[in-house]
Amino acid sequence: MATRARRTERRQEPLSRERIVSAAVELLDTVGESGLTFRALAERLATGPGAIYWHVTGKSELLGAATDAVVTEALAGEDTGATPQDAVRALAVGLFDAIDDHPWMGAQLARTPAGSPMLRVFERIGRQLQALEVPEAAQFTAASTLLNYILGVAGQNAANARSHHTGMSRTEFLDSVATTWSELDPDQYPFTRNVAGRLREHDDRVEFLGGIDLILTGITARQ
Repeated sequence: MATRARRTERRQEPLSRERIVSAAVELLDTVGESGLTFRALAERLATGPGAIYWHVTGKSELLGAATDAVVTEALAGEDTGATPQDAVRALAVGLFDAIDDHPWMGAQLARTPAGSPMLRVFERIGRQLQALEVPEAAQFTAASTLLNYILGVAGQNAANARSHHTGMSRTEFLDSVATTWSELDPDQYPFTRNVAGRLREHDDRVEFLGGIDLILTGITARQ
């Protein structure tokens, strides 16, 4: 009875594209891309698949709309008053956190490099490089480097989080890898052995922002 009452209450809410996309994001976060079906979505929204098709033509459009919604939220902050460097850092960490919260999004962005979400990220980065007075001939390379770093590292971080062994925390997982590194052949892997301890104690977010700072420093130094 309680389930039927909840479904009746949900049916009374008008079905809209926004509600469909929001439910799709929730499903993707819970079961991943393979679990996003119109049947599962219809069950979550207490409606029929036909009603959903009235607003969204297919899974590809739905994935694009879900990605766009998450990116829009990540880019919601204004750059007004911030230095160009701080604006790039804020954008980068916003996307890093968004992909960390929604791991499916990294793969989706990689599939549509010319799509609207990616274009908006690229545009925001490019405007800050213009504000830094980066020479026009170097702007495309600089913006592409930042974009590829942000999406690559954020996506890899999300993939690593999903690949942790069952029942093993992140700390235990990193400790296991660090132990393996520290036992490598010292002649073949002197550097890797030397930084094994760093792997145990590092913070992914801090390391990510450190990389952004390195790129920004290189961009400004070349001027």
